[in-house]
Amino acid sequence: MIEPRTKRRGLIEPTVFAVVGIAFLIGFGIWQLDRKTWKQNLIATVTTRIARAPEDLPPRASWPRLIQEGNEFRRFVFPAEFLEGQEALVYTAGSPFRPDVKGPGFWVFAPAQLAGGSIVLINRGFVPLDAKDPATRTAANTRGTIDIVGVMRWPEARGLFTPADDVKGNVWYLRDHKAIAAAKKWASAAPFYVDQESPVPPGGVPLPGKLAVQLPDNHLQYAITWFGLALALAGVYVVWLAGRFRRRG
Repeated sequence: MIEPRTKRRGLIEPTVFAVVGIAFLIGFGIWQLDRKTWKQNLIATVTTRIARAPEDLPPRASWPRLIQEGNEFRRFVFPAEFLEGQEALVYTAGSPFRPDVKGPGFWVFAPAQLAGGSIVLINRGFVPLDAKDPATRTAANTRGTIDIVGVMRWPEARGLFTPADDVKGNVWYLRDHKAIAAAKKWASAAPFYVDQESPVPPGGVPLPGKLAVQLPDNHLQYAITWFGLALALAGVYVVWLAGRFRRRG
C-alpha cells in the first residue's frame, strides 16, 4: 500500500513544475503585449517626428539638457563644415530605417564643426563594402560650410553578441558616437549624433537618405504563442492529474 505522504510527494513536484511553467509562459505573453504597446508608440512617435519640417539645431548650451525620449528622431538643419580627412566606419548589414540600403556595408561617421567651434558627429550615409577605402570616394570630400539636414539620434547600446570594435582598422560595430569620438580624440560634447538626409555629396557616396519607418511588429503573434503554450501545459497537467486519480480509484 502506498503511504499518503508518498502520494502527496508524487503530486507536489509535478504541480509545482506546472504552476511555475504556466506562470512563466503567461509572463512572457504579457511582456510581449507590453512590447507591442511600446513598439506602436515608437512607430507613431518616429513617424510624426520625421514628417515635420527641419528646425534649427539647439544651441550648444542646451545640449546637456537634451534627453533621448523627447528629442530622438527630430529633424534639424544647420550649417557646418566637415573636418578634412576624418571619418570612422560603422559596419551595417542593413537598417529598418533605411530601406534603400541593400546588403552589407558601412555608415561613415565624420566630425562636423559648427559656427563657434562645437563638434557634432554626423552619420554621412552608407557606403558598400567595395567603397570602404576613402581613396575610392574622394569626390565626396566636401570643403567649406554646407547646410546639413538630418535627424537627431542617440548611441546604440552594446549587446551580448556585438563584436569588439576594430579601432586600429577604423571599423566599429555599434553606432556609438561617444566611443568613436573618444577613440579618435574628436572633441564632441553632444549627447547625440545626426543621421544626414542631405545634401548628397558629389559621387553619391556616402549615400545619405531620409529615414522611413518600417519596424516589424510581430509582438501580438508572439504573445498568442506564449499564451497558447501556457494553455497547452495546463491541459497536459490536467490530463495527467485526471489519469492519476483514475488509477487511484
